[in-house]
Amino acid sequence: MTFGQFLSILRARKWAALLVFALVVATTVAVSLLLPKQYKADASVVIDVKPDPITAMMNPTAAMPSFMATQIDILGSDRVALRVIKDLKLTDNAGLREQWQSEANGKGTFEQYLIDLLQKGLDVKPSRESNVITVSYKSPDPRFAAGLANAFAQAYIATTLELRADPAANFKKFFDTQTKDARDALEKAQGKLSAYQQAKGIIATDERLDVENARLNELSSQVTQLQAVSAESASRQSQAQGSQADRLQEVLNNPVIGGLKVELNRNEARLQELTQRLGDANPQVVEAKANIAELRARLDAETKRVTGGVGVSNTINKGREAQVRAALEAQRAKVLQLKAVRDEGMVLQREVENAQRIYDNLVVRLNQTGLEAQNTQSYANVLTMAQPPADHASPKLLLNTALAVFLGLLLAVGVALLLELSDRRVRAPEDAVAALGLPVLGTLPKPGAKRFNPARPALHSPQALSLPAPETGRSL
Repeated sequence: MTFGQFLSILRARKWAALLVFALVVATTVAVSLLLPKQYKADASVVIDVKPDPITAMMNPTAAMPSFMATQIDILGSDRVALRVIKDLKLTDNAGLREQWQSEANGKGTFEQYLIDLLQKGLDVKPSRESNVITVSYKSPDPRFAAGLANAFAQAYIATTLELRADPAANFKKFFDTQTKDARDALEKAQGKLSAYQQAKGIIATDERLDVENARLNELSSQVTQLQAVSAESASRQSQAQGSQADRLQEVLNNPVIGGLKVELNRNEARLQELTQRLGDANPQVVEAKANIAELRARLDAETKRVTGGVGVSNTINKGREAQVRAALEAQRAKVLQLKAVRDEGMVLQREVENAQRIYDNLVVRLNQTGLEAQNTQSYANVLTMAQPPADHASPKLLLNTALAVFLGLLLAVGVALLLELSDRRVRAPEDAVAALGLPVLGTLPKPGAKRFNPARPALHSPQALSLPAPETGRSL
């Protein structure tokens, strides 16, 4: 279809197209004038997420893109609408209750009916590049629209506080119970430790153990020393009981034995002199031999006495070593017992410390949740309060008229084309060519047109033959 054909169709169907256009525009204007006026009031809240004043920690979910979407859902939720109903006491409104009875026939709950009714006029829009949320409400009454917008903003702030305070209150009850149990466990652990210390007579376990360890080390040193002394005395005793007893240091250093040896040597020298001079049978020689024998007997007796003292010393050393060793074993057993007592006491002490630590942590959490449950500061605040609008927001007559003109033009053109498709007629030479598939030889002017019009010749082509003019509007 060429543009000329299109124009010819519009000219032929102009009355139908004008009628459709006029109906659309007139209907839109009439509806816009008859519809009740709706007033739109806007309130805004700002989401200012700061570190928690109690825990001094930032909420990680506040930085997520879904945080603002969650706030939008909360603001449009039934819980916020129900709080608006309670704040405005809409359930006490007899007119709304009668409206519910007439529209819903008493089906469902009155609160749910009011929630659905309020949410119809609510519109929540977030800002694209800020944390501001606009709360809009439409109503035939401008003051009612402003009141509902402000009521939704306040109910949203109160709901955010409840969403933070209610879980904190539940956690507070939980931590209160756990704190009592932890206190009982701590008291039991402390009582068990005290009873154990009293039963074992423990005052200062570490200090006493240090003293006993020092004594054990001292006894160990004494045993080592006595072992050396005992070994030495045993060696001297073996020497004293053998053939080399006269070489003992005690024998060599004994003055009596030394004097006897000197006197024995002198008598042996005198005996040798007498024997050479007087002979063996001489009474002086016999007397000298008797003196030498007596001296030898006395020397042997004194040597035995001295070596006997070495044996006594060895016995004493052995006895002392046995006593100190027994004391060492007793001290070692005592230290081991003290260590066992200390280890068991340390286990009980650690139980007390763990119970104390758990109790302290629970007390901190209990105090924290208690403060959170009493928190009255929300991260959402009212930025602007809604005011009763002076002009209505809908219906917009100029906008609706402009849209009606545009849609009316589209519908008018569409109707003209549909009528043409249902009753196709020849409007121009091109239509005959398209319908018959034959070339146009010539055209005749319409009846009543000027015969010789220089702007529109009678013959379309010099070679064209004149044909009878068809009746206007007749179909081929």
